[in-house]
Amino acid sequence: MPFVVAIDGPAGAGKGTITQILAQRLGLVNIDTGATYRCVALATLREGIKLEEQEKIINLTKKIQIQMDEKQQIYLNGENVTRQIREKEVSQIVSQVSSIKEVRYKMVELQRKMAEGKNVIMEGRDIGTYVFPKADVKIYLDATLEERVKRRYKEMQEKGVIITKSEIEENIKIRDYNDTHKEIGALKIAEDAIVVDTTGQSINQVVEKIEKIIEKNITL
Repeated sequence: MPFVVAIDGPAGAGKGTITQILAQRLGLVNIDTGATYRCVALATLREGIKLEEQEKIINLTKKIQIQMDEKQQIYLNGENVTRQIREKEVSQIVSQVSSIKEVRYKMVELQRKMAEGKNVIMEGRDIGTYVFPKADVKIYLDATLEERVKRRYKEMQEKGVIITKSEIEENIKIRDYNDTHKEIGALKIAEDAIVVDTTGQSINQVVEKIEKIIEKNITL
């Protein structure tokens, strides 16, 4: 019977990297839910739509097509935008775009459809609380602000994105506030989630810890 592993947590906690590794090690389908919102944000920028023009953003979600292949490449209307959705301009508005409840309804519908009939591991802000409240395993990854800024800065450098640490810290603070104050799908710890603090731990240490949790709760 198909099962779902939900990984939630704030920006920079290591969700994306750790989820990718776990998916490969355990043979699970990795669905990056944050990428769907980033696609909407990218489309918003490309259309020249302002954040206050919410009706236009809502209508945009009804027209665009978002797909994800087995190699975690993200496609917006048939174009591979895996790199573009991680650019600074997108990161600056994605939290505000995803706060629009009609956008969340549409993306959650898409995310659930992507997971149908599969053994999946999904990471985001509200997977275990809203997208899949009955997920078989729920993990909440956390880390200090300082640690998250350091990790995101390193990630951006590796991707060739020009951005300062102060800009990243400001972006993360804004996203933390927006994510925890959303009307729908706010970032919070599910009652039955296992909290894993990744501060000061290597990726391998965190992966091994979560892998044991998954194997303990699910027969793979």
